[in-house]
Amino acid sequence: TNFLTWKEQIGIVLGVMDLDHALRTDTPTAITAQSTTEQKASYEKWELSNRMSLMIMKSSISVAIRGAIPNSNNAKTYLSSVEEQFKGSSKAHASTLIMKMLTTRYDGTSGVLEHIMMINDMASK
Repeated sequence: TNFLTWKEQIGIVLGVMDLDHALRTDTPTAITAQSTTEQKASYEKWELSNRMSLMIMKSSISVAIRGAIPNSNNAKTYLSSVEEQFKGSSKAHASTLIMKMLTTRYDGTSGVLEHIMMINDMASK
């Protein structure tokens, strides 16, 4: 499906660029005056990864689809929202295809091979 392909491509791009840290780890605690240097570095790495991941994900989604996805400042949450949006549209698409397959009949004017290929194409979706 389109979503699974998109998610895989996003994972590859972010992984190669070493920006998938925000997707692999939970949000760290905010930096305070008592935070150690290691905690500050970890938070800054997560913050950069989160910001860049969001930009890359949002830029790879069409504007029409992006409008239906709730905005989030967390890359992991945004990815979950995209996945939820896909599940709803996937069910509607499957329902439409099933109805089309049930109501499609051979009309006798086109070739039998064309009809079989059309049904086969619907079944593969």
